[in-house]
Amino acid sequence: MSNVLILGANGGIARHAIDLFLKETDAQLTLFLRNSRRMKNMESDRIRVIEGDVMDVENLKEAMTGQNIVYANLSGDLENMAKNIVEAMDASEVKRLIFISSMGIYDEVPGEKYGSVLNPYRKSAQVIEASSLDYTILRPAWFTNSNEIDYETTQKGELFKGGAVSRKSVADLVVKLATNPELEVRCSLGVNKPE
Repeated sequence: MSNVLILGANGGIARHAIDLFLKETDAQLTLFLRNSRRMKNMESDRIRVIEGDVMDVENLKEAMTGQNIVYANLSGDLENMAKNIVEAMDASEVKRLIFISSMGIYDEVPGEKYGSVLNPYRKSAQVIEASSLDYTILRPAWFTNSNEIDYETTQKGELFKGGAVSRKSVADLVVKLATNPELEVRCSLGVNKPE
């Protein structure tokens, strides 16, 4: 049984991932978010909720005690958040990280140049890729709310396929990676619905 720390646990993908973790695994979940009241409907003996801020590295270190896997689903100052996550994971000797980023950070989307809007995602990916962690960076396409699990992946260096993917699909991939922690280690995966 693994212990999974979910950073940004109120996010759209994270909500689907929590449901899938509870239905399909025996993982113990620690939900980390700035406002714990948002998780008041999470009733399970496998869930622990911590109110905290990823920008507070000491807060993060405390939350990482006893964890096997960190899944980060964040927005905001992503570069500094990534630096704090790497520092806290190194200090806590937690190696496995699943980090949600964005398609386009390597200019891999045919016909698209996203420019500076993706800089926070690019910089956070660079921080993680420079670390010694067993990371998997996920670069999803535009999100849909479709109630489906239907996706394919591309590796860093390959052209991105497709333009959309359901949040539930990305959540399914997160759970697969968490339950098979040797999969796609030190990889950056594009995620899209097959066209």
